Formats: sequence, structure tokens, C-alpha cells
Amino acid sequence: MKKDGYYSSGEFARMAQVTLRTIRYYDKHNILKPSFVTEAGARFYTAADLARLQQILLLKHLGFSLDEIRELTIDDSDRQVLLKSLDMQRKLVQDRIEQMLLVEKAIEDTSDAIRSQDSIDWSQMLNLIHLTGMEKSLKNQYRNASNISARIHLHSLYSHNTQGWFPWVYEQCSLQPGMNILELGCGDGALWQENLSKLPAKIHITLSDISEGMLRDARRSVGAQDPRFSSLACDCHAIPCKDAQFDLVIANHVLFYCSDIAKVCREVQRVLKPGGRFLCSTYGSLHMKEISNLVQEYDERIVLAADNLYEVFGRENGADILAPCFSQVRWISYEDYLTVPDADPLISYILSCHGNQNQYIVDRYQDFRGFVKSRIGKGFHVTKDAGIFIAEP
Repeated sequence: MKKDGYYSSGEFARMAQVTLRTIRYYDKHNILKPSFVTEAGARFYTAADLARLQQILLLKHLGFSLDEIRELTIDDSDRQVLLKSLDMQRKLVQDRIEQMLLVEKAIEDTSDAIRSQDSIDWSQMLNLIHLTGMEKSLKNQYRNASNISARIHLHSLYSHNTQGWFPWVYEQCSLQPGMNILELGCGDGALWQENLSKLPAKIHITLSDISEGMLRDARRSVGAQDPRFSSLACDCHAIPCKDAQFDLVIANHVLFYCSDIAKVCREVQRVLKPGGRFLCSTYGSLHMKEISNLVQEYDERIVLAADNLYEVFGRENGADILAPCFSQVRWISYEDYLTVPDADPLISYILSCHGNQNQYIVDRYQDFRGFVKSRIGKGFHVTKDAGIFIAEP
């Protein structure tokens, strides 16, 4: 008997304006499974499945492969996850529009050059080829944003420290009117988006990132017309700014991704004013250790991260790494932990990690979900071991 709020495969296909064959194909390839299957094998879908299908179809339209889509959409979408997913999709569409406008301009410029000149300006042609190769970069940006969203979602739902990470970091910045600030690796600008109402009117913040896509997201999040912000695409190993320019430099979970941390520290020291401060956040060795233990219990081959970031730059070794450039270094811990009562946000977090977990989980998703649910009990405790170093030359 049909349940209220459930639609047969045929009804679902008509609602989505796709063929029944498409629905069956997504089911067979574990991209979109039905929410309910009868003992006789009849498949039924819900409005939540329709939202998932919308995401799948858009990603397919934007050039993602089915394997990429399967990894990006496997989590069960609650309302907040869906809203974040839609927001990321909107940003991806905006980026694709900007990309295509650049491609159109390059084609027009190349065509004009061919018409008006005896010889072809091959730099124009190479520029066009470069622009049409931006698709991979946009895909990577979307995947990174999806992963970051899954991790933030778990913390926002189940952290016991109600202040939140970004408001806490902002508090440690001790901003004053008239300060000139540089953020290295600003990402999507979340630090400032969450604290815009607290910012002094007379202050200047340079948002920097190696990714132009991240800078676009950051400008959108803080407001493109806000005169307090400017943006700078750069590698933090070579900061294109004058000596003694900034009162504060921020690197929020950035240094452990740098290939030469000592060089970055020298650059930060150079651009800081006398009496300026360097605020850099990182993790300790205990951070989220229970999640790694959980997946290892399920399959000992799973490694959630190829490198332990805290071993590169962490709570235990960070002061020694900073010491050659900074005479005063102190650590401040962010006191917090998680109690996770639900499997799905925890699984989304696991799938967002940078390790090999998808190789062993995606095709056994329901089995893994059952395993995680069996381990959660009344609440799964997760240690958080994070904080900031504040360094002064």
C-alpha cells in the first residue's frame, strides 16, 4: 500500500520531468536510492529525494561525472545541508557565468585579431585555451566547498561551546579602529561574514587567497561594495605587500598546508608593523581522534587523511616553528567537544575528509551507515583539540 508523501518511480519521474529510465539508472548506480522499497520491490520516493535529484541534475549539467556526483550527493540531506548545498550550487553557477563571459570575450578578441592582422597573436589563443580549461578548477572548488560545509555542519550542530569557532577567533584578534589587517588563505570569508556587525567602521582588511574562486566567494560573503575590504590573489610564500604594512596578520588553519612554513613566517614578519601580531590557528594530536578510530574499526584500510596536519604545524610543535621569527609566542586553546547523536552528519563529515575513505565506503554505504548507528548509542563523544598561536616579532 502506498504511504502518504511517497511517490512511485513513475510519478517521481514525471514530477522531475525526467524519464523513468533515468530514475532507474540513478538507483542502479547508487546515485539516488529510493526512500522506501516494498517487499515486492516497488520503489517510492519523497520530496527530499526530489531535492537530491535537483542537485544531481544541476551538477550533471555543469559537467560533473556520475562518479563525482555520487561522492558529492551521498549524504542524507536535512534542511540545513540542503540550504548549504543550494548556496554552493548558486555560487558555482555564478562562477560558470563569469567563466563563460571571459571565454566569450577571448573568442571575440581572437576573432578580431585574426580579421585585422596578417599574423595571429598566439597569446590570445593560449589565453582562450586557458579559460576553457577552468572547468576542472571550478569542480575542485565546488568539491572543497562541499567538504568544508560538511565539516562546519557537524561542528555547528553538536559543539558544546556555544560561542562558535569564528566568533571566538574574532575575539582573539582584539581589533581596534584604524587597524590594517591581512588574512592569508581567507577561503570564503567566513571569519568576517559571521562577525560583520562587530567590525569597526574605520578598519581595513585585505582578504588574500591563492584561489581566485575563493576570493570571489569571500567578496560575495562580505559584500562587494564594503569599503573596509579589499582582495588580493597571492601565494603566502611571497606576499606582494610593502614592509611593515599590517597591524595584524591572520592565518586560520593555513600554515599546515604550506610547503615552506619558515618562508611564510619570514614574509609575515616582514609585512608586520613593529608591535604587530600574527594569529595562526591549528590542531593538536587529539583532535577528532574518535572519528579516525571509528572508521579504522570498520575497515583498517581507511585513512581519513594522508598527512596528519598537526604533525606539519600543530599545537605540540607550533611554538618551535614560529620561534625563529617571533620572540613571543603563546597558545590559547578553544575549549570544546562534540556529542553526536545522529549517524548522517557524522558520515557526511567522514566522507568529506581528504583520505581514501570513499574507496571503501561509497559502495557499502548502507552497511557503513548501520555500523555507525550501532556505535553512536546515546551520543558519540568527539574530542576537539584546536586553538591559536599569537606571535609577536
